[in-house]
Amino acid sequence: MLKLGGRLLEGLLGIDGGHRGPRVGCGNGHQAEFISYRDKTIDTVVGPVRLRRAWYHCAACGHGLAPRDGELGAAGTSLSPGLAKMNARAASAVPFAPARRLLAELAGIELTIKRVERSAEASGTRAAVAVSGQADAILARTLVPLPPPEPAPDMLYIAVDGTGVPVVAREAEGRKGKATDGKARTREVKLACLFTQTTVGKDGRPMRDPASSTYLATFEPAERFGQLVDAEARRRGSEHTRQLVVLGDGAAWIWNQAGQLFPAATEIVDLYHAREHLHDLANLAARLLAGHRDDWLTARLGELDAGNVQAILAAGRDLNFIGSLAGERDKALAYFAHNAHRMRYQHFRDLGMFVGSGVVEAGCKSIIGQRLKLSGMHWTIAGAAGIATLRCQDAGDRWDEIWQRPHNQTPPADHLRQAS
Repeated sequence: MLKLGGRLLEGLLGIDGGHRGPRVGCGNGHQAEFISYRDKTIDTVVGPVRLRRAWYHCAACGHGLAPRDGELGAAGTSLSPGLAKMNARAASAVPFAPARRLLAELAGIELTIKRVERSAEASGTRAAVAVSGQADAILARTLVPLPPPEPAPDMLYIAVDGTGVPVVAREAEGRKGKATDGKARTREVKLACLFTQTTVGKDGRPMRDPASSTYLATFEPAERFGQLVDAEARRRGSEHTRQLVVLGDGAAWIWNQAGQLFPAATEIVDLYHAREHLHDLANLAARLLAGHRDDWLTARLGELDAGNVQAILAAGRDLNFIGSLAGERDKALAYFAHNAHRMRYQHFRDLGMFVGSGVVEAGCKSIIGQRLKLSGMHWTIAGAAGIATLRCQDAGDRWDEIWQRPHNQTPPADHLRQAS
């Protein structure tokens, strides 16, 4: 059946040989001249298909092109758009070798591991470019997000975190790392999860709106990451929701970006990160506290839950360290002093807000870790960014937006309109 489908498709596509006159534009402002007809084999979901199409050559640029390839979405590749989509789905879900086996067993498509890898990473790169282009258009107001459907969500959350991805040596060259030799082995990918909340449960706990989470991942610097998050927040209706909330750990870059881009947002430091810092402080003070370390920690955790950071600071200053330990204590306390206004946990709970960033931490594990941080993996930045983008689009139920136009150019979604 696949072979029959392949022959039918080959005959259908062969009707148009792609001849577009004696000359065509080369794409760089020059004219390319018709040379001859040339064959090309394209792998499709029904098997290989041979096309005979017109070939043009641009003397000024020194390269050739076949207009028919571009029209079919196969310029610069030997995979049809349909097969590229299928390949990207498999390769973003599992490593490249198992993805190759899935294509062979489930679809009867035989590709080499290298072709699976190259096609999937290229698809991810095009998706990332499309996401970035859409963000720039939103920020420039040439694409204007439509208001969310009524009733509008009450709160929009932006949860931010980062995690290291193992990379090839050249990608970490010259960077400092935590290894004993001081060299970096990873590069940080920044991840944001945006979701909405409209109600609280019977117990008063906040409830995330079903199917409301979208994700964004990039290796770009904090400033560019902030721009992408800003655009995604606008796309999600940040200008129409009652309250915007930013959740993150104590990393300075997160709050610097939040302050610049979302000055009216409520900022909340993840409660569980704050608790970890208290545990570290208690471990540091274990000898001073003798057998009372656990009691001291329990009291401080209670103060943290109540949002009483001043009590934590007072108790910490009472720890009579000397020398370098005093410096470590002061550094630990500075974390709480600097973030005190982001740690009013009882107040935030009273308002029905989330105080933990578990959703984005889970994203770091499920979206990034389960595909990009497996044993023996070492990525290029471009390859990792492409696969991460595919996984974000899938996790946010935006997969089909990648494939709605030739060349993987993402069009405006239903909730975006072209500015006049």
